[in-house]
Order: sequence, then structure tokens, then C-alpha cells
Amino acid sequence: MHIEGERLIPHLFRQESGKIISTLSRYWGIGHLQVAEDIAAETFLKALETWPYHGVPDNPVAWLYRVARNLSLNYLKRNQRFQDVVSQNYTSGDLDGEAGEDVLFKADNIRDSQLAMLFAICQTDLPAASQIALALRILCGFSIGEIANAFLSNEETINKRLYRAKEKLRQQAIPLTKVDTTCCPEQLDAVLTMLYLLYNEGYYSENHDQILRKDLCLEAIRLTALLTEDPDMDTPEVNALLALMSFQTSRFEARINTLGEMVLYADQDVDRWNEELIRQGIYFLNRSARGDHLSKYHLEAMIAYYYTEKEETGEKWSKVLELFDLLKEVDQNPVVELNRIYAFAKVFGNRKAIVEAEKLPPLSNQYYNLLLGVLYLEINRDQAMDYFQEAINRTSSAAERSFIRKNYLEK
Repeated sequence: MHIEGERLIPHLFRQESGKIISTLSRYWGIGHLQVAEDIAAETFLKALETWPYHGVPDNPVAWLYRVARNLSLNYLKRNQRFQDVVSQNYTSGDLDGEAGEDVLFKADNIRDSQLAMLFAICQTDLPAASQIALALRILCGFSIGEIANAFLSNEETINKRLYRAKEKLRQQAIPLTKVDTTCCPEQLDAVLTMLYLLYNEGYYSENHDQILRKDLCLEAIRLTALLTEDPDMDTPEVNALLALMSFQTSRFEARINTLGEMVLYADQDVDRWNEELIRQGIYFLNRSARGDHLSKYHLEAMIAYYYTEKEETGEKWSKVLELFDLLKEVDQNPVVELNRIYAFAKVFGNRKAIVEAEKLPPLSNQYYNLLLGVLYLEINRDQAMDYFQEAINRTSSAAERSFIRKNYLEK
């Protein structure tokens, strides 16, 4: 038995199944998404039945595409009703014959199909969590169990969520055609919002599975990078978001220690920061400098860039504070405010930062109390301990409770 085949198939499923599903759905219409999913699943089942015993083909990806094409042809021949339904969009030349194979799974066609699917998912009025789950399932090859773990849910709930989401896609019958983002910029905005949320689901997740969390981040990066491959979608905002993701991911390994516990920014081992991702972030940040529109992605990317500077200087934090002042004008949310106050403390000291923090409406979350605890730590230790205890009371994460106790209450 060839062990290599057994190990390669799960990797290729994550990498290629979404391409097969998106490409077939684009030809047959999104109403036949389930058929496309079934053919993709059967394609990998055939690989699982063949490769471990006969060895991995010289070109495994081409083998998968050929099998998917043949299974599609067989399905059409067996199912006359399906053939009649899709005949208005389907031409046998797309699948039949060598030329057809090249057309169907040509790199440009696969890319356009994935982009069309991504835009279709984001055009629905589905909740953000359902859009993310659908993208993870269709475009990223995540299993139901992996999606359930990502959302700290169970497989039954995720199955129901996906079923409702697919029904919404089927009912709305959104065409999987190339989107003209110059005419409909709000559609690109919706896609960027979903990708931003998908990334945050991995980067800020309370899930203890570090591998899964990083996978979510990497899939968000992959899908965002896909946008840059299309000249019409390669906008400054897309590049800024990709820069932000690159900078944030560069510090991923240093944020968690070997015990799976959070590591404070000031305590991170800078040698564990990924220099290649930092350089990638700088590249996309430079590419985002076209035009005269400064989006929240630009501001967050620039902030993330300064967080990758290893020297702790007053100038660094002054620039970060200036950027947070700009960011809160375009994105007013508690996370921005709390991070701004952390930078404010670095520039002006904890006492003045406490005054700034107390100007905010009281926030009923652990991060507000944790920040105040840190600010009070060298000013009024008893007050700080009260805030740390309140932060523990307000979090549902065992990892966060352990982190606060270990780093503050027990020191």
C-alpha cells in the first residue's frame, strides 16, 4: 500500500475540491451546487480507492480534473432530466474531448469560477456566520467537523446552517458570472467584509486548536490573494486587506506558547515572527498606495506594520496612536477604542490613559476590564486586581481565564 497517496489526498481535497465545485457550478448554475459537490466528493473517493494501491499519478491534480470531467459526463448521460434542465447553459464541448478538458479546468476558468462563487455567497442576505461557513465548505474544502470546531458549535447545527444557506443560494439563483466591480463596488465591499471576518475568526478565535485557527487565516489570505489576480478586482482596498492579513499572520506563532497559552505582545519572541510574511505585507501595503481613498483596511494594515517593528520606540507608538485616531473616525467600535488606549498609554503614560478609558461608555466585556487592570497595575494594585477578577467573570474562555490568573492575579 502506498502511504504517500493516503497522506496526499486530504491535502489535495482542501486545495482542489473547491475549484472543482465552483467550476462545475458555474457551468450548470448555482441551483445545481449539490450535484457539483457530489461529483467532487466522488472524485476524491476514486482517488482514495486507487492511489494507496497503485501509486500517486505523475500529475495528481490533472488526474483529479480528468476524473471530475468524466464523472460529470457520466452524470449527464445517466440523468436525462438534469441534462434537459442545464442544456440551455451547457455545451458538450465544455466537457467532451481533450479540448473541452483544457477549457473546463483551465487556470483562468478555475479562478473566475472561484471568484464568481465568492461573490455569489456574499450577494445573499445571509448572516455573516453563514456566509463564512459556506465559503469554508464550498471554496476551502473544510469538513463539517472542522467548521463546527471553528465556530465552537456542533455538526448538527452547522449542517442545518449550511442547508439553509444553500437553499438561499438556490432560491435566489444568483448567476455565477464575472462581476463588474467598477459598476457595483458595493459587491466587492461585501466580499472584503466577509474575508475580513473570516480572517478574524481565525486570528481572534477562542478555539484552542492552533492548527485550525491558522488554517482559517491562511484560507482568508488565499481568497483575498485570488482577488488580486483579476485586474478589475486588484484594488487598493484589496491590497491593503492582504497586507493587514500578512502582517498579522507574521506574528501568529509568537502569540501562543507551547502550552497553547496567549503571549502578551511585549513578551513575544520576535525571532518567531515570520520575516517572509512581513516582507509580503510591505509589498502589498506599497501596492495599496494607489489612489486617494484611505480605507479602514489601509489604516489597520499600517498599524499592523508598526507592530512588526521590533524596536520599542516612542516614535513607533506615536505613529500607531495617530493611525488609531484616524481609524476611530471611520470604524467606531470598542475594539478600536481599546487598542487606541493601549497605544495612548505607551505615549502618554498609564494615568492619562486611565482618564481616556473612563471617557468611554462602560463596556461589558473582559477586554475593557483587562485593559483597566493593566493600566492600574502600577498605580493602585487593589483596583487592578478587582478589574482582573471582573475580566475573569466576564469571559467564557477557559484559556483567557487561565491567562489572566497566571499573568496578573498570581504574580
